[in-house]
Amino acid sequence: MGTHSVKSHLLASLGAYLQELQESGIDGLSLEPAAAAILEPSPAQPVSAQLEPQQDVRQPDSAPAEKQETLEQIRKNLGDCQRCKLGATRNKLVFGAGNPKARLVFVGEGPGADEDQKGEPFVGDAGKMLNRIISAMGLQREEVYICNAVKCRPPQNRNPEKDEIAACSPFLLRQLHSIKPEVIVALGTFAAQTVLGSKEPISRLRGKFHDFHGVPLMPTYHPSYLLRSGGNSDSFWTVWDDMTQVLRLLKLPVPEKSRKK
Repeated sequence: MGTHSVKSHLLASLGAYLQELQESGIDGLSLEPAAAAILEPSPAQPVSAQLEPQQDVRQPDSAPAEKQETLEQIRKNLGDCQRCKLGATRNKLVFGAGNPKARLVFVGEGPGADEDQKGEPFVGDAGKMLNRIISAMGLQREEVYICNAVKCRPPQNRNPEKDEIAACSPFLLRQLHSIKPEVIVALGTFAAQTVLGSKEPISRLRGKFHDFHGVPLMPTYHPSYLLRSGGNSDSFWTVWDDMTQVLRLLKLPVPEKSRKK
């Protein structure tokens, strides 16, 4: 096939592709600049220049896929969710809270009574303990992002069921993809088992990083467990050991802590 025939073939293919995009509702696409780029010769450029981003040029193989969702868009898509039976029994949906570009994300299992009333994760006694952990790490709650494996409170705080997890999991994945954290901490047995698809107890899962869609994930004990066992208990210092590993992976300073006698 001659050079002119190749260019004509490319132009026809590109024209058909752009026509499909225009019909799907994407505005601002024109065939003329693309035609000029194909039909007119251009001088050779160094590799460094070719790698520089071009102004508003959309490549056919990446244009739709590379657009990153915001948390606001995901929340809007979730809407007044009735995708599982928890929608009928909840008071308020608890989406998540914190820095949308956080380096560190905490994932719990599901909202409790306080969270169900306020629509915000970890605002009860367990939330106060989590705030204490975050503060001990030298961070502020506003710097991290906090969410749950399921967005609605299960009745009587029972464990979420399989269909409820299946309905919520895609939204958790979309949240994490939007935030792009460097580290995730799973709080408690059920959160860790849910996100990792594991049946191992938290005592065996904690203390080491696991891979969650390419992101290091550290399982640790739930703050409510620390409340039951006491703030200066062995379990508290076990959680601190886990958070020390998180801080080191984030290359953040590890505050010195002295255990009270």
